[in-house]
Amino acid sequence: MPMLAMTGKAKLWEPRRLRLRLFPTAAQLVTTGRRRYLRLAGRWTWTGVITDAIHRLQALPNPS
Repeated sequence: MPMLAMTGKAKLWEPRRLRLRLFPTAAQLVTTGRRRYLRLAGRWTWTGVITDAIHRLQALPNPS
């Protein structure tokens, strides 16, 4: 995932650093209707890194 989604210094992070910084994210999974939204805390330090990574992954072409 880091090679595809991350940019800058985050691309070079080791798995332990990813686990310690990105996985314990302050967020809520909200379901409204039939859609699910991930609401990230706006003031959290790594919110920008995560949103950029999600947008880059969504922009990748479908392999099928």
